[in-house]
Amino acid sequence: MNGQIRILKPRKALNKAFLKVKPNRTEIECFKTNLSQLLDRINDNESEEFHKNLLSDFLKKTYYEPNHFINTKGRNDLVIHNTNSASGTVGVIIEAKKPANKTEMMKAPSPGDTQSQMLSRINVKAFQELVLYYLRERVTNKNIEIKHLIATNINEWFIFDAMLFERLFAQNKNLVKQFNDFESGRLADTKTDFFYKQVAEPFIAEMKHEIEFTYFNIQEYEKPLRNTDKQDDNQLIALFKLLSPEHLLKLPFANDSNSLDKRFYGELLHIIGLTETKEGGKKLIERNKEGERHTGSFIENAIIQIDSLDKISRLENANQFGANLQERLFGVALELSITWINRILFLKLLEAQLISYHKGDKSYGFLSNDKIKDYDDLNSLFFQVLARKQNERNEDVRAVFSKVPYLNSSLFEPTDIEHATIFISNLRDDRTIPIYPQTVLKDSIGKKRTGIINPLEYLFEFLNAYDFTSEGSEEIQEDNKTLINASVLGLIFEKINGYKDGSFFTPGFITMYMCRETIRKAVVQKFNEKKAWNCTDIKSLYDKIEDRNEANSIINDLKICDPAVGSGHFLVSALNEIIAIKSELGILMDIDGRLLRDIQIEVVNDELQVIDIEDDELFFYLAPAPRKELTTRNKFNGDTHNVKPEKIPYRQLIQQSLFKEKQFIIENCLFGV
Repeated sequence: MNGQIRILKPRKALNKAFLKVKPNRTEIECFKTNLSQLLDRINDNESEEFHKNLLSDFLKKTYYEPNHFINTKGRNDLVIHNTNSASGTVGVIIEAKKPANKTEMMKAPSPGDTQSQMLSRINVKAFQELVLYYLRERVTNKNIEIKHLIATNINEWFIFDAMLFERLFAQNKNLVKQFNDFESGRLADTKTDFFYKQVAEPFIAEMKHEIEFTYFNIQEYEKPLRNTDKQDDNQLIALFKLLSPEHLLKLPFANDSNSLDKRFYGELLHIIGLTETKEGGKKLIERNKEGERHTGSFIENAIIQIDSLDKISRLENANQFGANLQERLFGVALELSITWINRILFLKLLEAQLISYHKGDKSYGFLSNDKIKDYDDLNSLFFQVLARKQNERNEDVRAVFSKVPYLNSSLFEPTDIEHATIFISNLRDDRTIPIYPQTVLKDSIGKKRTGIINPLEYLFEFLNAYDFTSEGSEEIQEDNKTLINASVLGLIFEKINGYKDGSFFTPGFITMYMCRETIRKAVVQKFNEKKAWNCTDIKSLYDKIEDRNEANSIINDLKICDPAVGSGHFLVSALNEIIAIKSELGILMDIDGRLLRDIQIEVVNDELQVIDIEDDELFFYLAPAPRKELTTRNKFNGDTHNVKPEKIPYRQLIQQSLFKEKQFIIENCLFGV
C-alpha cells in the first residue's frame, strides 16, 4: 500500500499561537501590492528564469529584505538563507516553475482521487528535484537548519516541512547510499534526470509513509486581493502568514513568550529611571548614573520623597535593601516602582480586554489623563476602585470609573513596604522627564517626539502606542501598533526583579517542556498509586479511567511548588499543562459538573490553546452575558466574532468553566516561594 497523502490548507498549517497574532494594516497593504504585481507580471512566453526572478523580488520586498538573503545556490532555483549573508545556512529551498510548465509541476488533487492517484500527481520532476536539492544540502553540506521546501509555479504552491524530508529521505539509508553513489559518479549516469527517473521516482512511488504538505492556489484569492473592501482582507491573513519568515523560517513571532520587545523594554526602563548594563556575562538593571537622573522618573521621585520623610530610618529591616543609605533608598524605591508599574501594566491588559470584549467601545478605557490626572487619582484607582465592589465605592470615583470591574486580587491591596514608606500618591505631580531618544511616540506629522513631558502623561501615551489586544480573532490591526502581551510583560518583570544578581529568564519552551515532562509523569504515578494500575503514559490512563470525578480529584491532589518564583512563569506553564492533561484524559468538567464537549485543549508555544473541534477554530472569549442566557439560544448582546448564534451560550459556559478550573488549580495546586 502506498503512503497516505495529507493536504493542509494555509490556516491549518500555521502555528495556533501565530494564528492569534494580528498583522497590521501596513503589512497587509504591502503584501497585497507586491502579490498583485507578481501576478500581473506573469508572462507565459517568458522563461523559467524570468518567473524565478519575479518570485524572488516578491519575497524580498514583502518579507525578507534586509534580514535574509535570497538567491540561487548551485542548481537550486532559489533558497532563503537563515541570515542576511550568502554564507549563512539555507533555511528554505524553492523549486520554481513557470506557469505554463504543466509537465514538470506537481498537480493539485482532484475530488475523488485515490491515494495512489494523489501520489502520482506529486511524484513528478519538481518534487524529485526538491528531494535531490534537499539531500545535497542535508547530507553533503550537513545543514541541519533547513525549515521548509517549496515547489511553485507562482499560482500553485506546495509547501513541505523539512522534518518530513528528514524522516522520509535523509534517514533512509538505502536512498542516501544511492544518492552518495550518484554524486560520486558510481551509478550508470551522472545526469540529474537519471537521478530523478531511476532513483527518486521509484523510491517515492513505493513510499509507505504519510506525506503531508500545504497546498494553495493564489488564483482563489483574487477577489480579496483585488477589491477595495478592507473587510475582505481578513481572508488574506493566513496566506500572508504562511509565506512569512515566522512560518517558513520558524522564527519567533510577536506573541512568542520567549521574545523580549527591546524597544518597549528600553523606554519603560527610561520612564522608571533605570538602565541596563553588562557586567561580565550578566545583564544588570541599575539606577541611572549621576548626571543622567531625572527627578520626574518613578525611581528618583520616590527616592526624594522617601528621603525627605526619613522613611529609611523607620524601617525595621532596612539593611535588606542595601549596605548604606543610598543603596537602601534605591532598593526601597525600586520595590515600590515595580509594584506600581506592575499594577499599571496589569490594568493596561485589563483595559484592552474590556474594550475588545465590548466591540472596541473606548468608553471602557480608563488609563488616560482624562480620568487619571495625577498620582492621587491613580492611587484612588488602585485602592478605592479596583479593591472595592461597585456598591462600596465612594461617589467621587464611582461615576468616573463606572465601567471598571472589582478585582478580588492582592495586587490592589497596599503592600507592607507601602504602609511603611510611601504610596504612589506621595509622588510629586509637577515633575518632568525628557522623552526617550528612541521613543515610540510620534508628533502630529509622524516624526519622533522630543522634549520633556509629565511622567504620568508619558506613561499613558507610551502604553497607548502599543497594542495589548491583538491576540484573538483573525483580524487586521488597523493602527499598526506593536503587540505587547502578558508573556512579554512577565519576561520584562522577571528581568527587572533579577537586577541584583543578573537577569535570568527561563524561556517559555523550557518551562513548557519541563512542566510537560514532570507533571505528566507525576499524574501517571498518582493514578498508579491510587488505583494500583501499571499505566505508563497519559494514553494508557485514558483507556482505564471510568469515574471522571474521581480522576479529577486525583489530579487536583497534586501540589506543585516553584521555590524561586519570579514572574510566576513556571507556575503558569504548570497551570496550562494540568488543564491540557485533563482535556486529553476527557475529564474536564463544566461549572455544572458535566463533561466539556466539542473542544480540544493543548499547550502551544507555552500558551493554552482551545480549539472548537467542529469548526476547527481557535476559541476566543466573548463579553459576559447573564447566566440565564447560558442555557438558551437567545440573541447575544456581546461581541460574537462571527460565532454561530446557537454556539454562543455554550462558548460562554466554556469560558466560565475554564476560569473556575484555573481558579481552583491556582488556589489548591500551585505554590510559589
